[in-house]
Amino acid sequence: MTHLTDKVGVGLRHPHFFDFISQQPQVGWLEIHSENFFNPHSDASRALAAISKAYPISCHGIGLSLGSADPINTHHVEQLRALIQRVNPIAVSDHLSWSSINGQFFNDLLPLPYTEEALLNFCDKVDRVQNAIGRQMLIENPSSYLSFEQADYTEWDFLAEVEKRTGCGLLLDLNNIHVSAFNHQFDAQAYLDAINPAAVKEIHLAGYTVKTLPEGELWIDTHSKPVSEPVWALYRQWLQTHSAKHGVPATLIEWDSDIPALEVLLAEARKAEQIITEVCHVTTP
Repeated sequence: MTHLTDKVGVGLRHPHFFDFISQQPQVGWLEIHSENFFNPHSDASRALAAISKAYPISCHGIGLSLGSADPINTHHVEQLRALIQRVNPIAVSDHLSWSSINGQFFNDLLPLPYTEEALLNFCDKVDRVQNAIGRQMLIENPSSYLSFEQADYTEWDFLAEVEKRTGCGLLLDLNNIHVSAFNHQFDAQAYLDAINPAAVKEIHLAGYTVKTLPEGELWIDTHSKPVSEPVWALYRQWLQTHSAKHGVPATLIEWDSDIPALEVLLAEARKAEQIITEVCHVTTP
């Protein structure tokens, strides 16, 4: 997806389908949740067919369950491969997580124990999917709210090993790092320092919610608010550190709940474009 370097996109969500079809506002690219478009005869797929004529599309999955001990769901992979053939996406991504056990699937991205056994299993699943779809995947770092006592790796070292062993690319979610750094009390900078910048093909920016519990604050990756200032700061820092040598990864404004008017999303995208211009002296068309 080198042709999307410097470009900022937004998530394509159902309330905005008509706006993109009728108005075609200027934005670099659009990201879809893959599973919402597996049925090629659905209204959503018909809308996507029209929208994809005007915008590059990225397929971001939430259902491959790459970290599960279950076998790969071949039907899911076949549906993903068919979607890829229909929309010719600029990237295909999923998460460093699991969501199934004994064939039962959950609507959550559950955290992995960062053990050698889990690493071998995860890398095997990534290899199998990459072979099945015939292209590189991007793996996204998750947000999490618990960790396992038994671990051979930190999350960032585990993710770095997945990238080294499978040749996958990375989707670096800076909001998830910011949220998990608070919840688990680690240094976000240590996380970023462990990531191979050459492997980062896409960056996600999003908002989060602070929940107050009797035990204290918990930060939740709700994707229901504007990008927070600390996450903008991490974005600026990443560009300042790496863009001269590795370029500007495709950047996405991610907003999944309490979805606002499209103008709000586009304003967030323009803010990211302004930061790229200021830091990298690159003007995004």
